[in-house]
Amino acid sequence: MSEIIEDKKSARIRNRRVHMANERTFLAWIRTSIGIITFGFVVEKFALFIKQMSLILGKANIENAPPPSHGYSAIVGIFLVGLGTLMGLLAFVRYKKVERQIEEDTYQPSLIFDILITISVLAVGIFLVMYLAHST
Repeated sequence: MSEIIEDKKSARIRNRRVHMANERTFLAWIRTSIGIITFGFVVEKFALFIKQMSLILGKANIENAPPPSHGYSAIVGIFLVGLGTLMGLLAFVRYKKVERQIEEDTYQPSLIFDILITISVLAVGIFLVMYLAHST
């Protein structure tokens, strides 16, 4: 009888550890998505800062200055903020899915999620390389 109680305690402890590992993974994805959102915000605002500094330092003629255009940095910034937001949402969906699979003891790795994240990181990398190559 005591062996059965010990087995149940051991299974609960293992299960708790797996849930905690799942939560750590979720929090890592959330930190990553916050970092991407922050980077997107900085990219978008940095271009505005550069334009304002050029006006302040007199490098641009204020009377004949064209209206400010956001250019590529606004597109990159908005894209990164959107990607970070989407990544946070997908992380939550994945966390809940894995949590349910742990409880049911039916965990299966998600190939679709891995492919989606890989493609988005690849797209951001290619876009930033093209942006940097164009700006030099």
